[in-house]
Amino acid sequence: MRPGFIVVVCGLMSLAMSLALSPSHGQDAGVSGEQAFNNSCRTCHTVKEADNRVGPNLHNIIGRKAGSVANFPYSEAMKSSGIVWDERTLLRFIEDPEAVVSGNGMKPYTGVRSPEDRAAIVAFLKSPGK
Repeated sequence: MRPGFIVVVCGLMSLAMSLALSPSHGQDAGVSGEQAFNNSCRTCHTVKEADNRVGPNLHNIIGRKAGSVANFPYSEAMKSSGIVWDERTLLRFIEDPEAVVSGNGMKPYTGVRSPEDRAAIVAFLKSPGK
């Protein structure tokens, strides 16, 4: 085999690998909403209906009154917050829960700093079946 041929083959293989592994190949760039949710929320929450854990399930959270999932012991602050979850409120809450509902009971969680990850989480929660 000639050295030039090997260089070309290695270059083509490298290009193919980078395309296959690239986050923009077949999906949006950055972290997926499900991955962002899993990284930041799944320790305490699930999106399965009636599956409460350390935190309440987040199934169909958009349009739901805060503190209203049956059989979950919410803090008094969350139950009396008067919040109905919408995209804007969730984005703010995911960023800094204590600033939105002081005494919410989510310690030690302090929020997601990345605006992209917050948006991805909310998009995931809004998606059909969540």
